[in-house]
Amino acid sequence: MAEDAAPRIHPAAIVEDGASLSPGVVVGPWCHVGARVTLGPGVELVSHVVVDGVTEIGEGSRVWPFACLGARPQDLKFSGEDTRLVVGKRNMIREYVTMNPGTAGGLGATTVGDDCLFMVSSHVGHDCVVGNGVIVANNAPLGGHVTVGDRAIIGGNAAVHQFSRIGTGAIVGGLTGVERDVIPYGSAVGDRARLVGLNLVGLRRAKVPRARIQALRDAYETLFGAGEGGLADRARRAAEAHPDEPLVRTVTDFVLEGSTRHFVTPKGE
Repeated sequence: MAEDAAPRIHPAAIVEDGASLSPGVVVGPWCHVGARVTLGPGVELVSHVVVDGVTEIGEGSRVWPFACLGARPQDLKFSGEDTRLVVGKRNMIREYVTMNPGTAGGLGATTVGDDCLFMVSSHVGHDCVVGNGVIVANNAPLGGHVTVGDRAIIGGNAAVHQFSRIGTGAIVGGLTGVERDVIPYGSAVGDRARLVGLNLVGLRRAKVPRARIQALRDAYETLFGAGEGGLADRARRAAEAHPDEPLVRTVTDFVLEGSTRHFVTPKGE
């Protein structure tokens, strides 16, 4: 459909007065769009989709049946405060996905970047911040206040504990329980997550040169090898050893900026 075409609303859909539908929007049968919802150009709700609350969905995003976006957070402290869900452009949101808005006790908003894929029955909890190009596979929940960096991948049936951080380019294997922060470009697996190295497949797919990958490997060894000092001390040494490598700086900054949780480490650390 042309982006300048008028919205198409199926006769079996309900669009409440006050909802803002941009040109090219398609609202399929048995969808329900709330009064404070904004749908960007070319957004498609395939069918049986509920979008509620103060929710924005960005241009070109597509939402499959039985997804529920913007409904009341699953937080017993929530008392109806005016919080938001903001979803970026060109996202694919598959069947039974749920995304909750923020809370007054958190960020006040849940935000999702551009070009993400949320597979069947995945969940984005209140006050999450999800970057661009993220993939969350089937049945994987992100607890409240989780941060996920750009291009991270969360495997099927994994679970990310509230307040945890998943770094840029990291991969979390299927069936993995993440209770701590996963460093950027790290690879985490296990019923309770442990690091098993770097996400080399992702780095190679991104066509990162071998020399830069080797710098990351050196930094990883400095962080989690047999060196002296705590993790913060090791991060500073890694940064000093590779002052001109942005990928290393991404990892060391992630460690040094602090967190409410500990870090996922290799087995035995």
